Amino acid sequence: MAVTYLETRSQNPYYNLAFEELVLERRRDGEYLLLWQNDNTIVVGQNQNTEAEINREFVEAHGINVVRRSTGGGAVYHDLGNLNYSFITDVGDAERLTMERFTRPIVEALQGLGLQAEASGRNDILVEGRKVSGTAQRVVRGRILHHGTLLFSADPGMVAGALNVDPAKFQSKGTQSVRSRIGNIRDFLSADMEIGAFWEYLKKTLAGNGMVTGSLAAEELAAVEALKCAKYDTWEWNYGRSPQYDMTNKRRFEGGGLEVRTAVKEGRITGIVFYGDFLAVAPLDGLTAALEGCAFRREAVAEVLDTFPIGELFGTITKDEILETIFYVS
Repeated sequence: MAVTYLETRSQNPYYNLAFEELVLERRRDGEYLLLWQNDNTIVVGQNQNTEAEINREFVEAHGINVVRRSTGGGAVYHDLGNLNYSFITDVGDAERLTMERFTRPIVEALQGLGLQAEASGRNDILVEGRKVSGTAQRVVRGRILHHGTLLFSADPGMVAGALNVDPAKFQSKGTQSVRSRIGNIRDFLSADMEIGAFWEYLKKTLAGNGMVTGSLAAEELAAVEALKCAKYDTWEWNYGRSPQYDMTNKRRFEGGGLEVRTAVKEGRITGIVFYGDFLAVAPLDGLTAALEGCAFRREAVAEVLDTFPIGELFGTITKDEILETIFYVS
């Protein structure tokens, strides 16, 4: 099957994420590859508490854009030394859906440049032990979006300064900072390459011989602009309200960090919010709505959780780990 290649022709993060979402929602057949860049931007995961993830003073001093994406995982910094890619295609066998299906072509493309690249952990791609890519996924009505970053020649000082890194994230890795974990692809190349040449190499390598260059119709482009304005440009989407709750518990598991804020009145949950960098592929709105009014008892919450696809909502974080966090007593 031919792969349709699309470019957003923009470096605006709010527009780019709207463009990507529109392709996922409206182009219901075929395989798509997008390559795109955001300038001077922090992109936070779907379920993260934005204020907790960014270094507010640094962000304001450097005029950094802040936007929330519609996939799980953690916060990342983008500049024009970073190249982003998106695969959009049919889910296929949902029971066998893995990150490896999409990270393998990226790893092989990097290996084709002579790099010692490998997939690692939940969603990382490493070169010589340094993280050069993070990935995330979303599933919508039988279609999947898999996207990721590729650090080519990003400014490590901006990466480290913009993000407010949770120290617990590195306790088991013996790593002291973001800067020491990441690497730039360009630094590992035996022969120097500009990012434009890297872009062209990826386009040809990932799309293969069956590539077709496509574009969005005028009405689709108008819909992208409308989505940008209605969703990705808004404070409500990018920050949202973070009300005070009666209880806030935070734990870190192999599947990622999980923070739960719960409001309880007369023994029943009146509000609950889940934050974290776990690799969700579906939104949590249905679950949080179902938990409102539920008795604040482990058994009652467990019954509600049993009616939802936990793997889609929380990645590899388990039901027992969710319950452990909600009812955690230090």
